[in-house]
Amino acid sequence: SPCAFSTAAQQRSTGDECGPEDPSDEPKHPLSDCALEHKAIKLEEQVRDLTERYRKALADSENVRRRTQKFVEDAKLFGIQSFCRDLVEVADILEKTAESAAGQAEPSDPNPTLKKIYEGLSLLEAKLQSVFAKHGLQKMNPVGGRYDPYDHEIICHVPAEGMQPGTVALVTLDGYKLHGRTIRHALVGVAVEAQE
Repeated sequence: SPCAFSTAAQQRSTGDECGPEDPSDEPKHPLSDCALEHKAIKLEEQVRDLTERYRKALADSENVRRRTQKFVEDAKLFGIQSFCRDLVEVADILEKTAESAAGQAEPSDPNPTLKKIYEGLSLLEAKLQSVFAKHGLQKMNPVGGRYDPYDHEIICHVPAEGMQPGTVALVTLDGYKLHGRTIRHALVGVAVEAQE
């Protein structure tokens, strides 16, 4: 402290010899015990606060990492979704053409060319469906099942003859799912109770 320093300076200036100073006589730190305790408490609070912030930041970064990973996985699975929608339309045309050729190619028909075209279209359609299945694209077969607004779009109501009301009675356009996600709703007719 300044008082102790000025006293020591006066003793030296008067010519008094000073012995070696005892380090225990003078405090090493000018802070009192109370001030040290107060500073230690503040530091402990800061450590707790910083530790809590660190934990929150770590949890936030882990959440961001998980969300990003999920986003990347979804992008891998569903990145072909618009391509699949377009391909499904081609599958519809192929199916209608095969049905039309089947109606024209009767077993008694002497035209073998038409029969070969029908067989080729059937093989092509089967191969296309197997490629769809390989990549997670599946045709829905809702006939007889319950109407689901997430998978089906109602275009008409059909009298329930031998069917439960609310079940799908007919399908006018097949629906498709890509890895469980509906990419095209099936256009369906739903059975309703006949009104008299």
